[in-house]
Amino acid sequence: MKSRILIAIILFLAVVAQPALPQQAGAPLGKDQVLDLVKFGLESGELAKRIKERGIDFEPTDDYFDTLRQAGAQELVIRTLREVRQARPKPLTREQVGRLVASGVPIQRAVMLVKQHGIDFVADERYLQTLQVAGGDDVLLSALREASAAVIGELVISTSPNSEVYLDGALQGRADAQGGLTLKSKLGPHALKVTLSGKKDFEQSVTLVAQQTTSIQARLLDVGPPPGTARENPKDGLKYVWIPPGTFMMGCSPGDDLCGTDEKPVHQVTITKGFWLGQTEVPVGAYKRFVTATGRQMPPEPTSGGRALNPGWGGAAMPIVDVTWDEAASYCTWAGGRLPTEAEWEYAARAGSTAARYGDLDEIAWYTDNSGRARLDGMKLAKENAANSYMARQDENGNNMHDVGLKSPNAFGLYDILGNVWEFVNDWYEKYQPNPVQDPMGPASGTYRDRRGGMWSGYVYYVRASFRAVEEPSGRENDDGMRCAKDSDLP
Repeated sequence: MKSRILIAIILFLAVVAQPALPQQAGAPLGKDQVLDLVKFGLESGELAKRIKERGIDFEPTDDYFDTLRQAGAQELVIRTLREVRQARPKPLTREQVGRLVASGVPIQRAVMLVKQHGIDFVADERYLQTLQVAGGDDVLLSALREASAAVIGELVISTSPNSEVYLDGALQGRADAQGGLTLKSKLGPHALKVTLSGKKDFEQSVTLVAQQTTSIQARLLDVGPPPGTARENPKDGLKYVWIPPGTFMMGCSPGDDLCGTDEKPVHQVTITKGFWLGQTEVPVGAYKRFVTATGRQMPPEPTSGGRALNPGWGGAAMPIVDVTWDEAASYCTWAGGRLPTEAEWEYAARAGSTAARYGDLDEIAWYTDNSGRARLDGMKLAKENAANSYMARQDENGNNMHDVGLKSPNAFGLYDILGNVWEFVNDWYEKYQPNPVQDPMGPASGTYRDRRGGMWSGYVYYVRASFRAVEEPSGRENDDGMRCAKDSDLP
């Protein structure tokens, strides 16, 4: 019997044995301690000696070695850390501990090995009960509980009340009535998922670190109605459609050879929150209600080449134009909303399409070629612009804006988001950056405001999802209008 036990110990040690470190003179050194000792100017030979004597309680990485070198560490210190790292005993697995007990290794020896090597798993109560059946006693179970504490990290989650929380696909519990849940799990990376009926799942990778509490704000967003759902805004009487959150590539569309330099670089943008957006451009009738309610005045009546485009503002279904950016923003505030950001506008305009236009141009937009009595060739007129024929020919042809909502909508149910009139957005104009961004708001100040979508007097170059135009905030043009965004829910 003794010989079998001896053989089992020898075989086990052959699996887990590692080069032994000198007897430690104190607690192992932490990564910050080693870095501080380098910064303190401790002589390299002495620091290497301390590292060998006391060991380390962390896993040094190449990035950490670079940090030490920048702080002045000599290669002797780096080499010593590598040697100590390689010499550290490998933690025991749950199967190795089980084989120790089942093979009859003396409990005192098993306890010593657990304390010396540590473990790479969490010894839960079910596992400990199984060890008891195999022959483990209270001393070994206590050692395993202590070793478990060294490999367990704490995760504190703040989320919606009663949400279900999963780690690595396994349900861990529900958040309490205040939305809080505290978990303990094995150190290292984990896949966190938080779910609640009626909300969009929250998913994120989290890494638990020894002797640290990791806090996560798991905000659950409303799933929202189906994309394109239309509801009336009781304030301005217009219909708004639901734009769901999502990610898209903002800027020059693939294959579009008309793009300008300010439509590049193409970059990834994530809209994290759904919002409501006016189904049409704001028409004259709605703007008149705003003027009446606020005591403001109507903007100057639009003209082109001396002809009235909407005499006496009699066309209530035609888009409001000749407004300044401030007037457009004020209307949207009165309606309980705001101007959309430039990113929100392009995301909504594309409605999942990566093309320059979401459909056949004549079917979806009013522009130079089709906004007058006879069809024109806008591109050709533009090339002849030196002779001032571009707008003169359109005036002769009766080109004009048209009632909103007459063309085909995009996949989100938005009408005239290309063509008819320019639409002010909230952003100040600036050049794009190449990095992925979330919910960009544009700069805090600037000279020009952005406007998007093209206009009734613009040829094909302007009527593209990625085209950007600028306007002074106080400017008034016969083709400048807007549509509003709204964050709060609609009935």
